[in-house]
Amino acid sequence: MAPRLLACFGRRGGATTASAPDEQAEDHHHHQQQEVAPGPVLVELFVSQGCGASPQADAVVSRLAQDSAAAAQEGGGGGGPAMVVLAFHVDYWGHEWKDPFASSSWTVRQKAYVESLRLDTLFTPQVVVQGRAHCVGTEHDAIAQAIHDAPRYPAPAIKATFQRQNPTTLQASFTGTLRSRVEGTGGASVMVALYESGLVTDCGRGENKGKSLLNDHVVRRMEKVAAVKEGASAKKAVSGSVQFALWDGFRAAKCGVVLFVQNAAHQVLGVQHFDLPNNL
Repeated sequence: MAPRLLACFGRRGGATTASAPDEQAEDHHHHQQQEVAPGPVLVELFVSQGCGASPQADAVVSRLAQDSAAAAQEGGGGGGPAMVVLAFHVDYWGHEWKDPFASSSWTVRQKAYVESLRLDTLFTPQVVVQGRAHCVGTEHDAIAQAIHDAPRYPAPAIKATFQRQNPTTLQASFTGTLRSRVEGTGGASVMVALYESGLVTDCGRGENKGKSLLNDHVVRRMEKVAAVKEGASAKKAVSGSVQFALWDGFRAAKCGVVLFVQNAAHQVLGVQHFDLPNNL
């Protein structure tokens, strides 16, 4: 892996956005949706335990998520938290310390954003907001501003059921409606991610050697529930089931599920969060 692909940033400029040609029309549509019921914004954090700046980014994003949840609770929970976080641990920092949560699939996901946002290279820590803007993961104010500026869609009206069919598999079934029109060409995918929080790792090598690392919102599994055709209406019904392979030490109380709709341009069109039943 070329050195430029291993950039690890602690400080850098603010958010950068990629605008679609029909942005003004979309903005008008978004404002109409916001008047109905704004849902949360998807905040994706690309990090690695091998990157020295990633622990700071973990802390910054976790604090923003906590503040968002607290603000929603104080406000009566009208629109729910302003953000939902998914942390993707990439695998290109594995030359000194192998991140136990890293996946080549998450690196592929980050590369897709490099293309769609017209960036020069991969770097960590990076935050991508609603698939449309990106920031350095340690920049609290830039991330907060990107979340504030991001288009908010109504959360999908999806019901979920979870079953532990055996000790190693969790089945998740979903059914409901999108509540947002599928914008852009190429249709969209309905994705679900299973994440885990409260993970502690004693780092033995690399830039974080000797540190006890705390990671939240760590994506452990992600699957596609359904494909939706281009131009599908907000009333479009969707349904599907996925099976998550579980890991040793799985505890439902530490995990959650995020469902999101993402079009072919990697723009997020709706986000919904589910808590797992504690008796799974």
